[in-house]
Amino acid sequence: MKFQKVPSLLKINSLPHFDMKQLIIILLFFPMTLWGQHFEAGLLVGGANYLGELSSNSSQIELKETNIAAGAFAKYNINHLIAVRLGFNYASISGADSNSGNTDIINRNLNFRSDIYEGSLIGEFNILGYQPYNYTSTFSPYLFGGISFFQFNPQGDLNGQLYDLQPLGTEGQNLEAFPERTPYKLNQFAIPFGIGFKYTLTETLNLGLEIGVRKLFTDYIDDVSLTYPGNDAFAGEGATLETIQLSNQGAANFGNNVAGLARGDNNPNDWYFITGITISFNFLDNGLIGGRKRSKGSKMGCPTF
Repeated sequence: MKFQKVPSLLKINSLPHFDMKQLIIILLFFPMTLWGQHFEAGLLVGGANYLGELSSNSSQIELKETNIAAGAFAKYNINHLIAVRLGFNYASISGADSNSGNTDIINRNLNFRSDIYEGSLIGEFNILGYQPYNYTSTFSPYLFGGISFFQFNPQGDLNGQLYDLQPLGTEGQNLEAFPERTPYKLNQFAIPFGIGFKYTLTETLNLGLEIGVRKLFTDYIDDVSLTYPGNDAFAGEGATLETIQLSNQGAANFGNNVAGLARGDNNPNDWYFITGITISFNFLDNGLIGGRKRSKGSKMGCPTF
């Protein structure tokens, strides 16, 4: 009797091969990538502050110098713990020696203001886990950090008129007597980091509070860093009267004997801060996760297939 070979309905060799380690990684990672994955866009409105020479020689943040800050951002929530966002912020910062309680600082009599335009790439870590589609994960504090690129332009007030300070070289950057003092760049990198809190108002709306710090790599955001060049050094190279006065607005107190004396403090870099309220919109369910109505009562908000 002759037996006919029956074709196999399933060719085992045709299936992809996974070892146990790979399978475990897939099983752990796949649900996490599905849970909470969504896009978000929003706005920030708040205030900005600065810490440097013109805030009592970097000793305190002058709350009276709090100015407006505003921004917009787009965020990709990878899962309930991690998000990545692109952002753009505008901030206004300022400082003045007149705010200090120290007589020597008051007599220096310098001031500045600057607009800041900042673009950033930031990662967020939700400490408690955050999932606007799940009733059990609608609030979380978060930590954030990343990199930013910003533009600034310090201006000084002299007799009621604002002057751009960087082109003037108020610390001798344009003088042959100080060849080592090159003009500082008005475009710089910074490291933003901080803490925030977010709460889900509805499936589509989030409300938050964010406190952010910017670690800078420049000490010239306020145009003050090193020593006085001295009035005679400016006059000897034909500098304008405005440059001489903006370099040393305390001339009435110090006379011409300030050359070589400290104009700045010992801190190597300045800082600025942005604190604000955020409101953002969650784009619709991507089809891989359940909405609140479907996931209510489920702590993990399991995917719906």
